[in-house]
Amino acid sequence: MSLSRASRAALLTAVTAAGGLVLSACGGGNDSASKGTSNFVTDTGGISTVEAGQRRATGKLAGETLDGKQLDVADLKGKIVVMNVWGSWCPPCRAEAPHFVKVSNELKPKGVEFVGINTRDQNKGPAIAFEKDYGVEYPSLYDPAGKLIVNGFPKGTLAPQAIPSTVVLDREGKIAARSLMALNEEQLRKMIDPLIAEK
Repeated sequence: MSLSRASRAALLTAVTAAGGLVLSACGGGNDSASKGTSNFVTDTGGISTVEAGQRRATGKLAGETLDGKQLDVADLKGKIVVMNVWGSWCPPCRAEAPHFVKVSNELKPKGVEFVGINTRDQNKGPAIAFEKDYGVEYPSLYDPAGKLIVNGFPKGTLAPQAIPSTVVLDREGKIAARSLMALNEEQLRKMIDPLIAEK
């Protein structure tokens, strides 16, 4: 059964509108900060945060890493976890990779762990080459179909919605901050430093 041109256009319009609503529910305008009924606050730098008492835990984020090992993010509870969604085919991911490597190496002694979620690479080869080229030593879960991204972040939380996206979990494993763009070192530290300061 095929859809008429008018039906396809109407469907595309509805999907686009729904997508815009999802993104606008979490995002801010041009104000220095905005807060709606979502309990998310987004600053002009595009970083959304949730106050400690309003944070929610992730779903299950576990599976095989690019190097064939098993990883469950829940085992990192007690540490701050920076989760970066990336693909080897993604130019902004390449641009941010050196910043992630530098910050991960510098903050590991402070109890900060980095975990990648590699997505939409249909085989591991290009992703493994990417990690080698940029000196990425932290693990990345292999998620070619995006199942971890869809199922690992409950509806109504700061879920990754773009590639690259970065989500930071507090020491209790709860979602504390998110960015939907490539980050430099300063922006990345802006997401992490407030959580290091939390006791």
